[in-house]
Amino acid sequence: MSEIRVSEIFGPTIQGEGALIGLPTVFVRTGGCDYRCSWCDSLHAVDAEYRHTWASMTTDAVLNKITELSNNTPIMVTLSGGNPAIQPFGPLIERGHAAGYTFGLETQGSVSKDWFADLDMLVLSPKPPSSDMATDWGLFDDCLKVAGTGPKIVLKIVVFDDADYDYAKDASARYPLLPIYLQPGNSTPPPADAEDAPVDQDGLMDKMHWVIDKVTTDKWFNAHVLPQLHVMLWGNKRGV
Repeated sequence: MSEIRVSEIFGPTIQGEGALIGLPTVFVRTGGCDYRCSWCDSLHAVDAEYRHTWASMTTDAVLNKITELSNNTPIMVTLSGGNPAIQPFGPLIERGHAAGYTFGLETQGSVSKDWFADLDMLVLSPKPPSSDMATDWGLFDDCLKVAGTGPKIVLKIVVFDDADYDYAKDASARYPLLPIYLQPGNSTPPPADAEDAPVDQDGLMDKMHWVIDKVTTDKWFNAHVLPQLHVMLWGNKRGV
């Protein structure tokens, strides 16, 4: 059986963003990504330079760590990265469900897997222009196709500037049935080799106000504007 490439497993903590914000969760952060976003806040789980810090773990080993952290009490498990979609998570989701755990995945929508249909929550987070990445909407549609009606599916888009905001509006118009969450971007992400780094909290609040003003002025009343709650609480500290 293929092993899962893991950057870190931590928690319980709370989900800091998106549709599950505030919900207690255990994070399984994988290593490796097919994107290189300009403002990535988890380069330690993306850049191959840090491959030596990642562990190849069996499904049993990952599930054992989850149950250890949660004291055998079922909890939401957040599959993150990097891009967790490139990992073989199907057996973990199957075994975790049997033990009462639920699973949410966040991915940019560039890689689709059949096991998306078994998720409880699928957060599709296509990357806006400020990321310096280009969205392949055909690949994104493949993710929706394989997920089908299995998980709850939402859009989450990071917004730094007007171009990102316009991209988010266009994405929402393309997929009008998907709830959309807008997240003001962190302009002071940590370097890959830092366990912590200062955060411009005032800048984040200014950006929150700016996005709120944009959606209310535009009467975009089905958009959810949420902060990165974990950044507000703990800054760029890892493992919380």
